[in-house]
Amino acid sequence: MIARDLFLRIQKWMFQGKIIVLYGARQVGKTTMARMILEKYPEKKHLFLHCEDLFIQSSIPKKSVIELKSFFGDADIVVLDEAQTIPNIGKILKVFHDAFPEVQMIATGSSSFDLANSLAEPLTGRSLEFTLYPFSLHEILSVHSTLQIQSNLQKYILYGMYPEIVLKDGEIAKELLKDLSSKYLFRDILSFEGIKNSGLVFNILQAISYQLGNEVSYTELANTVGSNKNTVERYIHILEKSFILFTLPSLARNQRNEIRKTKKIYFYDTGIRNALINNFSDLSLRNDKGALLENFFIAEMWKRKRNFGKTETFYFWRTYAQQEIDLILEHDGNFEAFEVKWNTQKKVKIPSSFASHYPIHSFTVLNPDTLLEVIEKA
Repeated sequence: MIARDLFLRIQKWMFQGKIIVLYGARQVGKTTMARMILEKYPEKKHLFLHCEDLFIQSSIPKKSVIELKSFFGDADIVVLDEAQTIPNIGKILKVFHDAFPEVQMIATGSSSFDLANSLAEPLTGRSLEFTLYPFSLHEILSVHSTLQIQSNLQKYILYGMYPEIVLKDGEIAKELLKDLSSKYLFRDILSFEGIKNSGLVFNILQAISYQLGNEVSYTELANTVGSNKNTVERYIHILEKSFILFTLPSLARNQRNEIRKTKKIYFYDTGIRNALINNFSDLSLRNDKGALLENFFIAEMWKRKRNFGKTETFYFWRTYAQQEIDLILEHDGNFEAFEVKWNTQKKVKIPSSFASHYPIHSFTVLNPDTLLEVIEKA
C-alpha cells in the first residue's frame, strides 16, 4: 500500500465537527482513501454508501432528519462515495450535520463542478475540502528508492501516475491507461448540462495535447476544433473541474514588455495526455520530450504543494522579447523560479529583466537527473 500524503491532513480533522469533502478524478484513489480512514477507527461504527448505486440514490431520505437518522443508523462515520450523484446532497448533509454533529460525514466526488455547486451554500462553515491527485513521486518514495524512481522516470512520464497504472510494466500500463482514458475520462464531463458533444471534448483535449508547453489562445483553439471561443472556454473550465487539466496564468505586473492575459494549460497526468494522442514511444525519439518533462514537473510540484496544504500561486513568465521562465511560485511576496531543461548539460541564467523587477527567493534549473531532488526540497 502506497502511503498518501493527504491522509494525515484529513485524519487530523476527523471528529472535529466538520464534514470532510474529498474531491479527485475517477480512479485516483478516493474510495481507497476513505476506506483507509475507516480502518484507523476500528472501534467506530461505519457506514459506506456507493452513491452511484441507483438503489442508494432512491433510498436516501431527502428532507426529514428523523428519516435520515433511521437510514444512517447508529454509524459514527458515514461515507458517501461519489456524493454528487445524490440530488440535493448539500441540503441533506446540512440537515443531518446540524442535528447530529457528532457523526463524522465524509463525502467524495469526482466532479468538483457538480458537488461543489451542491455544497457551496448549504455547507458554508460546516465542511473542509481536500483534493486527491494521482500518485506523486514523494508518495512513490514510500515503496521505491530514489534510485528506482530515477530509473523509472521515463515510465512515469509516459504512462502517468494513476494508482492502477504506476507500478505496472509498460505494456500493461499502456492498456490500462487506454482503458482508463476511454471509459472514465468523459463520464463526468458529459453529465454536465449542455455538454453533449464528446467528439468536441476529445478534439479540444487533443489540440491542447499538441500545444503542450505553449501559450494557449481560446480563439485559436476554437478555430482548430471548429467551434466558438465561448464553448471552448466553457469546456476547458469543466475539464479543470473534472481534474483533467489545470491552467497557469502569466505573471505580469511591472514591465511593459511582459506578456499579459495568456495561459498555459497542463494535464494533471501526462499519461492521459499521451493516451489522447496515442503516443508512448521512447522519450529519446520524441520532439515533445521537453514539453512532457515540463508538464510532469509542474504537475508534481502542484501535487507536492497542495498535498501538504501549501498555498503558493503558480505562474509562468514570458516577455515579447522571448525571455521566459517555465514556473514561478509566489508566496508572501517571494518568488521561486524554475526552468526545466531536458539536456542535463544545459546552463541557464535567470533573465535579467525578471531579476531586476521581482524579489527573488531562488532560481533553479532542473533536468531529469535533478527533478526528484528539486521536488523533495520544495
